[in-house]
Amino acid sequence: MSALNDTKFNSAVFLLTGIPGQEDVYLWISILFCLMYLISIVGNSVILFIIKTDPNLHEPMYIFLSMLAITDLGLSLSTMPTILGIYLFNSKEISLDSCFAQVFFIHSLSLTESSMLLLMAFDRFVAICNPLRYASILTPPRIAKLGLVFVLRGVVLVFPVPFLLKRFQYCRANILSHSYCLHQEVMKMACSDITVNSIYGLSVKLLTVGLDFFLIFLSYVMIIKTVQSVASPMESLRALNTCISHLCAVLLFFTPEIGLSVIHRFGNSSSHLLQILLGYVYLLVPPLMNPIVYSVKSKHIRARIIRVFVK
Repeated sequence: MSALNDTKFNSAVFLLTGIPGQEDVYLWISILFCLMYLISIVGNSVILFIIKTDPNLHEPMYIFLSMLAITDLGLSLSTMPTILGIYLFNSKEISLDSCFAQVFFIHSLSLTESSMLLLMAFDRFVAICNPLRYASILTPPRIAKLGLVFVLRGVVLVFPVPFLLKRFQYCRANILSHSYCLHQEVMKMACSDITVNSIYGLSVKLLTVGLDFFLIFLSYVMIIKTVQSVASPMESLRALNTCISHLCAVLLFFTPEIGLSVIHRFGNSSSHLLQILLGYVYLLVPPLMNPIVYSVKSKHIRARIIRVFVK
């Protein structure tokens, strides 16, 4: 009997979900998603190319931006196979192991994205509040160490999650509400006690994304106090203008991230369509919009891109 259960467990699959009721227009939706992925991959690749090939952009702010672009590329590639598989080929099945692997990549890259936004906030804080020590504080070796530490933070904290999910047997409805696998949803499919998973997932979220958001908010409070106390109104606006791109990236990432986490844990009566749409915004919009925002707002990157395409 035990062997039979193990066989059922090993051969089980989850069914991913597209947008319900819109099956007739899946082809058009797939074209939209293909365009979004294409823009995300090309946009972030261009950002990386520009920063790598232009020595004038080898500054802390742009190095952190390149780290964000790499993370965005990873997020796009981690969700592309299942999302496009559903809308292009109606391929909704995903094996348990593939699902757990996707959970690892999505969540570790999300934590890394949160960390990169925190490091970029720290960069703006030092540049505005302590400009004379900017070059001595954010040295290339220190930047590399900070980036490595935060990448490892995401990997180490998410690494146990697939193993916590793998120990369960899944005997409930196996239909997920998204086109990809998320920990907070997959664990609800188990027919065992998920208390450990729930507490661990919530603790990691609060100690990483929650803490990062609080520190970013705190850094901007201190930035605003600094520019108000030492600069004229025109200089204050000029200093704050250097933060607009980062603020847009913060809002694009944290708003759907927090919203989706709240809905999955506490919003049992929320609209199913809202969950699906918020899930797409959470993982598709930041990688799509970040390179566009930074290309538009950063005159150095904008000028370099124009020179490349004019040539």
